[in-house]
Amino acid sequence: MSKKSAPEVSRREFLGSACCSAVGATGLLSTLGSLRLMGAVASPGNGPQPPPTAGAIASDYKALVCLFLNGGNDANNLIIPMGTGPATDAAGYAAYAAARSNLALPRASLLPITPKTSDGRTWGLHPSMTELHALFNSGKAAFLGNTGTLVYPTTKTQYNARSVPLPPQLFSHSDQQVQWQHSVPDKPTSTGWGGRVADLVNAFNTSDQISMSISIAGKNTFQVGAKVTQYAIGTGGAPTLTGSTTSLTPTTPDGIRFRAQKDIFAQAQNTLFETAFAGATGDAIVSADLLNTVLNASAPLTTVFPTTTAGNQLKMAARLIAASPTLGLKRQIFFVQLGGWDLHAAQVDNTAPVTGVHAGLISQISQAVNAFYNATTELGVANQVTTFTASDFGRTFRSNGDGSDHGWGSHHFVVGGAVRGTDIYGKMPTLSINGPDDTGLGRWIPTTSVDEYAATLATWFGVSATDLPTVLPNIGRFAKPNLGFLG
Repeated sequence: MSKKSAPEVSRREFLGSACCSAVGATGLLSTLGSLRLMGAVASPGNGPQPPPTAGAIASDYKALVCLFLNGGNDANNLIIPMGTGPATDAAGYAAYAAARSNLALPRASLLPITPKTSDGRTWGLHPSMTELHALFNSGKAAFLGNTGTLVYPTTKTQYNARSVPLPPQLFSHSDQQVQWQHSVPDKPTSTGWGGRVADLVNAFNTSDQISMSISIAGKNTFQVGAKVTQYAIGTGGAPTLTGSTTSLTPTTPDGIRFRAQKDIFAQAQNTLFETAFAGATGDAIVSADLLNTVLNASAPLTTVFPTTTAGNQLKMAARLIAASPTLGLKRQIFFVQLGGWDLHAAQVDNTAPVTGVHAGLISQISQAVNAFYNATTELGVANQVTTFTASDFGRTFRSNGDGSDHGWGSHHFVVGGAVRGTDIYGKMPTLSINGPDDTGLGRWIPTTSVDEYAATLATWFGVSATDLPTVLPNIGRFAKPNLGFLG
């Protein structure tokens, strides 16, 4: 099986990837601290160390995979009322079709599901979710209804009266992406909830040569920790500074340049910035070379992945899981992302509602997640890896005539062998414009908080009940710190 080679990048691009969380609004001193932290993660102790001995994936290994749907997924076309049951249920599909108008999917096209816990309504999935439908029916996938950012549990009466604090800048892409990823909407924070989880569980790992938090989709808020720094790589491996790999022949021009770079970095001790820059760059070169060497030496997966954006990212996550024993990692957190969900227009093909841009995105996610689950089965760690979705927000129930607009609460899914599947967790909204869950236009007030969602994942990952408030400072405000979707 052919493997993509790691991309070669410029020095500026290289540092931007290797130290992706270093530069931010916290300023130069924070940047220097992050650069030093990158060096500590990449090369603990006195200089580069050889990778640990390869072996079987540890029995107590666990991984979390955050799949971020950038732009705001229209989950009202993810889980749809079938309307095949009692009269009140039948009215559900009629209300759906009326509100969604051109966005409504034909009832006959839906993939029916039978959740273990019934709310009296019957549901179906988008027809492009064939693979996820099968995972749900086999007990390996579950859905979360109407989940979103909250400061406190909020009713419609409280929302209208503004009698409880609300997440700032609701319906804003950038703000809601950040709030989903740090889960502290009512106060400033410089870390993400995934990063805070990593800080607490990193002690499970026997080596820090490669960070346990790896992004295959660039820098993000989710993985920013106080101690553990996210490490950004591409679908072909870790980025390398052009001409800077330790495998170069010393007497070649590239080999001479590489040796000169290392000598310069070793001698740059005049200022705080020079010291931090030299240490971070030198260690990042070593980290990239180590990771790419380990990946290239690993046996190829037999699972076939789709060659799509999501498929390529999840394939790299699977390869990194396979390499976890060599890297000395018993805990890993991954961030992957697919954009294109901000569909104010051209959401569906009006001549064939089951096709269009949204259907293509749904299909890509379904196929990629299914391949990734199959890969974890191949590696013998299906019960030890959990994939979960996140997104900016949901979208309006009411069509704008060509697409849907920014919403609030949304539906999500989790996949893995530890998932208590074939069920919908949380509470699905009343699908009615101006109904009890609607702020207007079908923007659902979340009935499950991001905090509760994240706390359930963090607990499974090894965060204790006493440490949970460190990860999620607001969790005590919500009724269910464990939603029960993981065994």
